[in-house]
Amino acid sequence: MITVTEATATAGALGRLADEGVSIWLDDLSRGRIESGNLAELVATRNVVGVTTNPSIFQAAIGSGEGYEEQLAELAVRGVTVDEAVRMMTTADVRAAADVLRSVFTASDGEDGRVSIEVDPRLAHHTRATVAEAKQLAWLVDRPNVMIKIPATKAGLPAITEVIGLGISVNVTLIFSLERYREVMEAYLAGLEKAKERGLDLSAIHSVASFFVSRVDTEIDKRLTLLGTDAALALKGRAALANARLAYQAYEEVFAGERWSALAAAGARRQRPLWASTGVKDPAYKDTLYVDELVAPGTVNTMPEATLDATADHGDITGDTVTGGYAAARADLDAVEQLGISYAEVVQRLEVEGVAKFEVAWQDLLNAVTKSLNSKGVAA
Repeated sequence: MITVTEATATAGALGRLADEGVSIWLDDLSRGRIESGNLAELVATRNVVGVTTNPSIFQAAIGSGEGYEEQLAELAVRGVTVDEAVRMMTTADVRAAADVLRSVFTASDGEDGRVSIEVDPRLAHHTRATVAEAKQLAWLVDRPNVMIKIPATKAGLPAITEVIGLGISVNVTLIFSLERYREVMEAYLAGLEKAKERGLDLSAIHSVASFFVSRVDTEIDKRLTLLGTDAALALKGRAALANARLAYQAYEEVFAGERWSALAAAGARRQRPLWASTGVKDPAYKDTLYVDELVAPGTVNTMPEATLDATADHGDITGDTVTGGYAAARADLDAVEQLGISYAEVVQRLEVEGVAKFEVAWQDLLNAVTKSLNSKGVAA
């Protein structure tokens, strides 16, 4: 007879992670991954129950041209603009991935089996254009398990409310600060209230809030290293985890409040925290750091494939590593501030840089597709 302990050990780290209430999503997508059956295999063997994309991921996939030649040729013959070509290719991939994950979507009652696609990053500071783009992407993909990614910029917040209010599920991305995260949750609740007023089925609306992790350590560690004191160096690798843990504390507070209770009674779903940017940037840290140390029920961890493989191989999943650590997390962030490193300045810088990086990746993608269209004899 197999004991509970033995059964847990044989389930593997990814299985234990799922058992702890963490949904494992893959932070990558390409046509080759879909058509080769690799995505379906990851769903079947690696506990993958969702997919996230971003402009950098599409730039890497489509920019190579591999797997896209036939569609590019057809788009060139039609004489479409480069923007339309990119939109048609990205939505085709997301639609196909959504079909691969449809059984997961059904089995989880819509909680998982999700595929995210981001609005054009050039619209990050334009509310009305973001709403229009979100509606267009949802229509083009035309799958119930799609999520539209909207960045958590100041202009993005009212867009989130409006898009949720239309009944479209949203993945809010590029969240770095605790203050902005609370604003995101408020925008979600406001959107649910709009949807309720419109008579929409709240249970069909889902959302995740993508709280970025590793980039916080990258920026703060750089500043701690420059200080060079024992006190500064002792704090390296702790700020990102502290920030994420305090975000989960905020999540627990908001989704235990009266405003939420009224919406929950009408069938609304919680907006789950999603740990993004979980690939470790510093080789001095364990490569599963942002998985092992961010285990909490009702969360999502979206991983690049290297992190997924590392977790499967040697992840150390020992239970909830978040909810008991709020006091220590606050102490770590306070200690960073006391050394003269401004938390507010760091997270603002990361938001600006995050939007800018996606804009650059998107422009690189547009340039690559323009070149491909032109090479086929039709100007973009």
